[in-house]
Amino acid sequence: MRNDHLGRLRHTQLVDLQKKQRNKMSRFKKLLKWLLFTIVGFALSLFAFGYWFMGLIPKGDPEFDKSKVVPQSLPYLGEDTISNRGKVLTVVTSTDKIGKSGKETGYELTELSRAYYVFLANGFDVEIASPKGGEPPVIIDDEDMGIYDYAFLKDSVAQQKVKNSLSISDVEADEYQAVYFVGGKGAMFDFPNNTDIQSIVSNCFQSGKVIGAVCHGPAALVNVTLDGGSSILENKSICSFTNKEELFLIADAKDIFPFLLEDKLVENGAKFVEGTMFLENVVQDGNIITGQNPWSTWKVAESMIKQMGFKPKSRILTPEENAIQILENHEDHGYVAAKELITEMADSKLEMNRTLLAMHSIVAAMQWKVNKAFQLVGLVKHAKSEEEKFSLVK
Repeated sequence: MRNDHLGRLRHTQLVDLQKKQRNKMSRFKKLLKWLLFTIVGFALSLFAFGYWFMGLIPKGDPEFDKSKVVPQSLPYLGEDTISNRGKVLTVVTSTDKIGKSGKETGYELTELSRAYYVFLANGFDVEIASPKGGEPPVIIDDEDMGIYDYAFLKDSVAQQKVKNSLSISDVEADEYQAVYFVGGKGAMFDFPNNTDIQSIVSNCFQSGKVIGAVCHGPAALVNVTLDGGSSILENKSICSFTNKEELFLIADAKDIFPFLLEDKLVENGAKFVEGTMFLENVVQDGNIITGQNPWSTWKVAESMIKQMGFKPKSRILTPEENAIQILENHEDHGYVAAKELITEMADSKLEMNRTLLAMHSIVAAMQWKVNKAFQLVGLVKHAKSEEEKFSLVK
């Protein structure tokens, strides 16, 4: 009997154990099912949001034919022309690879084309030089292209100049009223230690001429020494592509570039003035005018015109510039103020670059600034609604 009792006890214990295991397995299956539904639901929500978000971004105007955009078609260039006021030298990089990374680089087209047309429209002949001369490598980002950039590509005179750029060693600084250094990551490699560039910058500065540079263009200033032995940067307020912008785009920038430009400028005595990431920031210290990034190009060039003693020719702001104004308004005054500005622009039938607004929302999301990202998405949505109201399709 005792053995029977023990047998029944073991059987009961075994049954209880199996029941517990089945319950545990059942709970595990429920948890697994919940996780699966959650993941699928999140994926579907993310897909739906992405689809909706992409719908906010304009697909382009089907009536716009970029191949037909030529300088003569732009009122800024063709109307109220200004007589010759002298010459401006623009300098671009000859470097086509980013150090040992092997990634392609060159000068940024938009940083040349827009400044080129500002100088031209304001009465200056523009010449283009590079460290090696000849045809320099170029970076063309389709998302950043506007009518002036397309016009530059169709401009036979501009293309002849850029494809046959002067060798910087053949340039006579005395012939120019100003010099402008175009950005592009290649400038980090062939601007800083080029003795001809150093000589031109030093001579221009000490002759009271205007020096401009944008984005990576200020790399031309880092090793310039004046006649007294001091750095041209000493106690000068300067800006350039910032460390934050550089490292956001290229995580291993410290290893790829010979230095980070912001660090080098500060190291050589500059008072670095940092603006908001990827927004316009132009800093002027006497005859030295610098811009933080490509979106600062227009203002750098027009500030140079002012510093040369002339009022810049009036022009209609580009959709990109209007978008930058909205983003700056949001940064300084908040969501409501930026939304009101969008309405005002739409009422005035001013086009806005919604793609740029959307890109900034993505940047905010990548920085885990969730509230800012959603606010910027809201601005993109509002811009689309207002533009459609007035049939302003980009």
